[in-house]
Amino acid sequence: MLSILYSKQASRFLKRAERQMSDRILRRIESLAVVPHPQELQRVTGTGLFRIRVGRVRILYEVDVAANTLGIVKIDKRERVYDRV
Repeated sequence: MLSILYSKQASRFLKRAERQMSDRILRRIESLAVVPHPQELQRVTGTGLFRIRVGRVRILYEVDVAANTLGIVKIDKRERVYDRV
């Protein structure tokens, strides 16, 4: 299992999100720590990031196998998540 590191933006999003949505997102992130490359995984074009869907929300993350970490880079709604990535 990988250790999870959250960016400042991702932490802020989770604190402000509705309880039900933040619970869904956190469950999904915990499953990514166990299986970091699930079948529905998509790469973000032009970056070294991966993306995964939770409803209308996208989670952008990176995996560092050498450091054994899962870095949650950005969590936001689909319309805004790719701005300034």
